[in-house]
Amino acid sequence: MILFARVPLLAALLASLVLAACSPAPALRVTPVDRAEIAARMRDDVEILASDERMGRRPGTPGARATFPWIEKRMTEIGLVSGTGDPGSYWRMPVDLLATEPESSQLTLGQGRSRVVVPESDAAVYTSRRRALAIGGPGTGAPVVFVGYGDGSVLGDALAGAVAVMLADPGRDVARREALFAQNVTAVLIVVPDRGALDEVRIREGRPRLILASDEQDHLAAYITDKVFTQVIGPRRWQKLRADAEAAASGFDPFELNLSVSIDAASDRREFQSQNVIGLLPGTDPDAGALLVLAHWDHLGECGQPEDADRICNGAVDNASGVAMLLELARRLKEGPPLARDVYFLATTAEEPGLLGIRAFVRKPPIPLTRYVAAFNLDMLALAPAGSPVGVIGRGQDPALDAVIAAAVAKSGRSLGDQALADSFLQRQDGWALLQAGVPTVLMSSTYGSRSILDPFLDTRYHQATDDADGVEYGGAVEDLLLHEAVIRQIADPERYPGRYPTGNPAGANPRP
Repeated sequence: MILFARVPLLAALLASLVLAACSPAPALRVTPVDRAEIAARMRDDVEILASDERMGRRPGTPGARATFPWIEKRMTEIGLVSGTGDPGSYWRMPVDLLATEPESSQLTLGQGRSRVVVPESDAAVYTSRRRALAIGGPGTGAPVVFVGYGDGSVLGDALAGAVAVMLADPGRDVARREALFAQNVTAVLIVVPDRGALDEVRIREGRPRLILASDEQDHLAAYITDKVFTQVIGPRRWQKLRADAEAAASGFDPFELNLSVSIDAASDRREFQSQNVIGLLPGTDPDAGALLVLAHWDHLGECGQPEDADRICNGAVDNASGVAMLLELARRLKEGPPLARDVYFLATTAEEPGLLGIRAFVRKPPIPLTRYVAAFNLDMLALAPAGSPVGVIGRGQDPALDAVIAAAVAKSGRSLGDQALADSFLQRQDGWALLQAGVPTVLMSSTYGSRSILDPFLDTRYHQATDDADGVEYGGAVEDLLLHEAVIRQIADPERYPGRYPTGNPAGANPRP
C-alpha cells in the first residue's frame, strides 16, 4: 500500500527533472558587435596556431613544443587555474609517446642444410624494437608450428617460445596474430596470397607510427608470399597442408614443421614526451560534479610531396579552430555569471595518430571520470556560414543530454542537421574515447550538419597544406560557440540538470584536486 501510494509522487518528481533538463536556458544577450568581437578573437588565435612558425604542430617537433606553452599562457590570461591536480605540473599532463619506423629486415627459411634468404619483393618483417631476432626450427629449442587458419589457442601454453606460421585470412588476421602473441610466441610468420597482398601489408604496417609508450607490444611479425613459401616447403607438401587447414578452418590442430626460420628486423625508434594541457574554471559547488570541454591542438606537421612549394599542414580548421573556440568559450564562461559545477578545459595532444592524448587522459584523469556529467569535444568547427544546421556527433548516447541540446538548438532558431553524416564520425574524434569510458560526450558543430558544407573541405583541404587560416569561416563557428555556452550554462547548474547522480559528493568520487 505504501509503495503504491508513493508512485504518483515519484512520477511527479521524475517528470519535473525531465522538464528541467529539456527546458532551454535563458537567452543570452549577444549583439552583432559581440559576435564580431568573438570572431576577431578566434581569428587571432587561429592565425597564431596555424602559422608556418608552428610547423603544423606535429607532436615531438619544435612547432609542437612552442604550442602548448602558448596555450598555457592563454589559459593564464583568461583566469583559469590548474586542472592537473598535480602541484608539480601546473598546466601539463605529460603523455609519453613512442615513434617507430621500419628500418631493415631479413627473413631466412630452410630445410636440412638448404637456406634461402627471401627477397624483399616477397617478404616483410616488422618490430617496434630497435632490433629483434627470432630463430626457430630443428636444433634451436624453438619449434616452428603451423596453426593454419586458427590462432593456436587449442594448445594452451604449449606455444610459448615457438615461431608460429599462419595462413592469412583477411578480417581475422590481426585478432589471430594478437592471440598468438598472447600465448608468448617468439614471432609470427604469416603466409599471404601474393605480392599484391604483401603490398597492402606494407602500406598498413610499413609507415611511421606513433603510439602511447605504455601500449608498446614486444612483437616480431613477418610476412611471406605463398609462392615463395611453397618453393621452400615443397609444392605437394604445402598443397596438403593448406587443404587440411581449409577443411578444419579455425579448429585446425597445430603441428610442428620441419622448417628452419630466422626472422630479423630493426626500427628507427624514438621515445619522447608530449603534453595535454588542462585548465579549470572552479564552480561554486565542488561536490556537484564537473563538465569537460576539449579540443586537440596537434596536427600533421609537414605533408605533401617533396617538390611541393608548401609542405606545411597548418591545420587551421583541423584543429586550430577548435582550440580557439575552447579558449574563447573559457573566457566567456569566466566573465559571465558564476557556474555551480566545475568546468575543465582540456587541450589534447596526438589526436591525429589515433586519439592518443585523450586515451592517456582517460587512463589517468585528474578527477574520477564518473564525476563528469557531460563532455563537449571541439573539432573542425569553422567551415559553415551563419544559419547552417547543427550536426551532433554522439547524439543518441544520452537522452537527457540530447534533450538539452535539442531545446537549445530550437531556441537559437537553428535546426539539427544530417544525423547519418554526424554518426559517421563518431569513432574518428576524441569524444569516442570518453564515450567508451562512460562519459556522456558530444561534438556539436555546423561543420557536420550538411554534406554540402563538409564534403568540399574533405575533398580539397582536409589533412592538406591548403588548410590555412585564410580559409576559416567564422559565421557558423560563432553560432556554435554560443550554442555551447547556452548548453554548458544549463548543464553546469545541478538544479536544472541533475546529471548522472544527485548533487552532493557521490560514493567513491572525490571533489576537485
